[in-house]
Amino acid sequence: MKGVMTRMIYSAEVERMCPVAKGAYHGPAPIPQEGKWVQVKENGDISGLTHGVGWCAPQQGACKLTLNVKNGVIEEALVETIGCSGMTHSAAMSVEILPGKTLLEAMNTDLVCDAINVAMRELFLQIVYGRSQTAFSEDGLPVGAGLEDLGKGLRSQVGAMYGTKAKGARYLEMAEGYVTRLALDKDNLIIGYEFIHMGKAMNAIKKGKDAGQALKEATGSYGRFAEAAKYIDPREE
Repeated sequence: MKGVMTRMIYSAEVERMCPVAKGAYHGPAPIPQEGKWVQVKENGDISGLTHGVGWCAPQQGACKLTLNVKNGVIEEALVETIGCSGMTHSAAMSVEILPGKTLLEAMNTDLVCDAINVAMRELFLQIVYGRSQTAFSEDGLPVGAGLEDLGKGLRSQVGAMYGTKAKGARYLEMAEGYVTRLALDKDNLIIGYEFIHMGKAMNAIKKGKDAGQALKEATGSYGRFAEAAKYIDPREE
């Protein structure tokens, strides 16, 4: 819906000016989106799937926002957060707020958390400048494509590492899953790790499998784990 037209008011200086004809019309530069070059003049001209990352003022947490926009309307939203417990609740509200809004509405909506608002701003800039992930993909991606960011098990890709000068590094969470053991060589250098793919484990448990068996089947390792001289629990040792 277009805005209501208001009566134009001119200053006395402008009123006294004589009119000068306008030359060639220079429209907006076309941007690449979903396999086309589009001159964007209004909300409905915008389509694309892309991501934005935002942070709050104290920078204690961050948000990755993924939106799938079709004809100016947000059809799909994925909100992932890290580092702040309150932000998870803000994300729950934001994922209800965003679908169905136009890009401009979303930009002018309080998404509850500074980090999510900043992610929306950054994503808006990506899309309106034609830097979307689907800029050169004909017809873009279907609604539901955002879930592919989560992979099997539908869990965010999270990394959590901790280290001190006195005691060295601890791997806690990798893309593969929750780290249960670190493998050390004879010099106490990390040469691998064991992990539990929590998405697979929880899916199996939901289907009725014994929890112990489900965890065992979802356990894997990376690196030269089998060659270790010593194994440690990164959370206890």
